[in-house]
Amino acid sequence: MPVIQRKICLLGEFAVGKTSLIRRFVHNRFEADYLATIGVHISRKEVVLPEHDTTVVLVLWDLSGGEMASSLEEAYYRGGAGALLVADVLRPDTVAVLNTYAMTYTRINPGAALVFACNKMDLVPDETPYRLKLAEIAQRWRAPFFLTSARDGRGVEDAFRALAYLVARR
Repeated sequence: MPVIQRKICLLGEFAVGKTSLIRRFVHNRFEADYLATIGVHISRKEVVLPEHDTTVVLVLWDLSGGEMASSLEEAYYRGGAGALLVADVLRPDTVAVLNTYAMTYTRINPGAALVFACNKMDLVPDETPYRLKLAEIAQRWRAPFFLTSARDGRGVEDAFRALAYLVARR
């Protein structure tokens, strides 16, 4: 089975749960203590795609949030095959700004795969309004979207697997 490696950036404002999503996906754990990512933290995880007879090694770049379009941030984006764009369900402004992150990322990496996630869904009783807003942005980019919770694991594996499938075809 061939093995391919792809750089994936996690993008979004600070404290939306990018690091927590990576921890859940890579180590299957959640830590409630918040520590802001400074600069970039890199993790790896293999995703076996039997339907494509391929293994994709996702090299996950966990970028500090809120520094969109800085020259350093843009340098981190270079060479990316895909991005998971993350918003916080409790902060509607973090959903709206995903469009700007997507524009910057795809300008630097034309043709890159995008997947959108609205995180912390374990904290709201009704997902409908969030699903509709995220669907609107994802549709604009012709990208899949997921409602996730790093705390209980909801949607996390699905979001990263979708990204693995998309980048495997590039």
